[in-house]
Amino acid sequence: MIPLKAGRYHARFARSAADIQAAQRLRCRAFRPDHADCSDADPFDAACKHMLVEEVNSTRLVCCFRLLHLAHGAEIARSYSAQYYGLSALKRFDGPMVEVGRFCTDPDCHDPDIIRVAWAALTACVDTWGVKMLFGCSSFHGTDAADYHDAFALLRDRHIAPKRWLPQVKAPAVFRFARRLRQKPDLKRARARMPPLLRTYLLMGGRVSDHAVVDRDLNTLHVFTGLEINAIPPVRARLLRATAG
Repeated sequence: MIPLKAGRYHARFARSAADIQAAQRLRCRAFRPDHADCSDADPFDAACKHMLVEEVNSTRLVCCFRLLHLAHGAEIARSYSAQYYGLSALKRFDGPMVEVGRFCTDPDCHDPDIIRVAWAALTACVDTWGVKMLFGCSSFHGTDAADYHDAFALLRDRHIAPKRWLPQVKAPAVFRFARRLRQKPDLKRARARMPPLLRTYLLMGGRVSDHAVVDRDLNTLHVFTGLEINAIPPVRARLLRATAG
């Protein structure tokens, strides 16, 4: 149920234009740190619900993300991800879907409980809306793929999406790590370089595209990430629902 409180943090939906503007400012700090006092806004904001994670005592915003609810895969072209990936295979997905976008935390905050509360809020949304798949773009900071070869090699070996919904190349600039990399991953380095959000998706059973998109606007490399809800290990699902409850 939203709002949700756990420990020092609580999660709630944005209730006003001011709430959304606060999220856009936090997104700017996270994704565009070289642009002081900017607002990271785009046309998708109007179609989404915005989740805020705040400190209970100070109401400081420490995390935010947006949710685009799709009734089924036939609506996949409405998603932000469809700008960058060929998602025609997902048109056949039968069931409600939610795209999770612009997920970020305050760059000055490193408490792992923030991510736990954010995922508990996501879990509450999944249960309330009967969602069958979560998806979105998981971002690596910077656009030099060489910085993440071990992480990409690990994705290639263990986490590529099944062919029934594997995204196709659409963006003009991509790094085809599944084809180009031949090295075996150093597991310690791979896990250390994996973005926290993506790491959590993978622990839940998430799968990724076989290529990364080079996004020079946000100075990131991102991979399409999908999580079929019925693939979440039962133990992890119980832990999430315990926090969400």
